[in-house]
Amino acid sequence: MTDSLTTANPGVATTPATNIPDPATVTPATTTPEALIADMGARARAAQRQLAQTAPDAKTAGLKAAAAAIRAGRDAILEANATDMAAARDRGLTGALLDRLALDAGRIEAIARGIEDVAALADPVGRVMEEWDRPTGLHIARVRVPLGVVGVIYESRPNVTADAGALCLKAGNAVILRGGSESFNSSRAIHAAMVAGLASAGLPADAVQLVPVTDRAAVGAMLAAVGLIDVIVPRGGRSLIERVQTEARMPVFAHLEGLCHVYVDGAANPEMAQAIVINAKLRRTGICGSAETLLVDRAAAPVMLAPIVTALLDAGCEVRGDAAVQAADARVVPATEADWRTEYLDAIISARVVDGVAGAIDHIEAYGSHHTDSIVTDDAATAERFLAEVDSAIVMHNASTQFADGGEFGMGAEIGISTGRMHARGPVGVEQLTTFKYVVRGQGTLRA
Repeated sequence: MTDSLTTANPGVATTPATNIPDPATVTPATTTPEALIADMGARARAAQRQLAQTAPDAKTAGLKAAAAAIRAGRDAILEANATDMAAARDRGLTGALLDRLALDAGRIEAIARGIEDVAALADPVGRVMEEWDRPTGLHIARVRVPLGVVGVIYESRPNVTADAGALCLKAGNAVILRGGSESFNSSRAIHAAMVAGLASAGLPADAVQLVPVTDRAAVGAMLAAVGLIDVIVPRGGRSLIERVQTEARMPVFAHLEGLCHVYVDGAANPEMAQAIVINAKLRRTGICGSAETLLVDRAAAPVMLAPIVTALLDAGCEVRGDAAVQAADARVVPATEADWRTEYLDAIISARVVDGVAGAIDHIEAYGSHHTDSIVTDDAATAERFLAEVDSAIVMHNASTQFADGGEFGMGAEIGISTGRMHARGPVGVEQLTTFKYVVRGQGTLRA
């Protein structure tokens, strides 16, 4: 693997499944990042114009073919992932990052099923959102249309290659994907299979492109590609998100961090509360919906605090707590101010006792990232107050924060979780990857 713009093979290869060119090898061996992205953007723009007029059934058939091609390419994908995993271990990546990167037969099948789930969704393009008549005789309709060309910049999760490609295509968008260097080989293998499937169904191969180099300058070129890329979606750590939000010259769908909270209220069912906290923290620690802070109502602490903290510790989770939490178990590490602001993405959780739902809301407002927050309580009024006053993209009642996922929301998959307030908020699925235009029909109508 190289970090320069020189590819390992400057010639033109073909994918195993078809005789079409492998998009990862058709770029000239040496070029500038700006020229590379300009070429990809121009091809994406042309493909998007074609895709925007493609019938829903054709897009569905193309995505089903892409899923089949990924299944057929499983061995090649696993081989590529083994190369990435070996390099990642040599680089000393954390357990959470290795988990994000790792693929096996089950995860590849899940990738293929995810594409099929997206294929089965209703096509949003052309859907009339609202329509009305005016006294002037005009008929006005607000109609969903694609965003255009979407740029997706992501780090260690190779499954994003397929998820983002499928979602963008279903919404009539072309997409330029720039995966991380740690998942470079895995993403290339997934992309090659996916494009082979799309092309076999007659869809434009340039609708889903993967930047074929690991040079970070290509990211800068994407962020400056006004007129070629219409929106950027970053998925990764704080440094990536901050760079994109600072440098991008087009709109950005992003979340900075997943500082997710679970608040256990005094009226919570103890067994439910413990089960939700354990699942929210430990099911998968490396995802953005993993709970990072546990808040316990002072009224619940005498009964519920020690069992929950002990269960976390016994399950291998480090607990960093305030004085009350430390008193519940001698193994608790004292929390610092920084802990309330830390997205661990690991088997670590910060915990504190708060004064009821008001104290929980105040803590979340002070330290949260407006991603996902959950309350555990059997008191309906308290739950409604939490759901109304916590200003996060996703708020939950009696449910694990690990459900913060477009697939779990019935959206087929997601391109990311947006914590912004404009256009898209929460899981970004096919509907959020569209905008709208007004279609106005008259009968020779003139304005007085």
